[in-house]
Amino acid sequence: MAQKRMIRLQWVRSAIAAPIKHKLVVRGLGFTRLNQVIEREDTPSIRGMVAKVPHLVKVVDGQGPQAGR
Repeated sequence: MAQKRMIRLQWVRSAIAAPIKHKLVVRGLGFTRLNQVIEREDTPSIRGMVAKVPHLVKVVDGQGPQAGR
């Protein structure tokens, strides 16, 4: 069976002043603390969530336009 591709994400900026929808996306990704690094399956839905809040979340490693930032 093929190994699932994973993506590592880091919450880098507080969502205090962000719109409620952005806060919900951050929670939906599974973040609980600022600067937390999580690993999720690399699916179009997760990529779409990250694309909605690029100013709050960054891709730590993996493929894509923000890889290595």
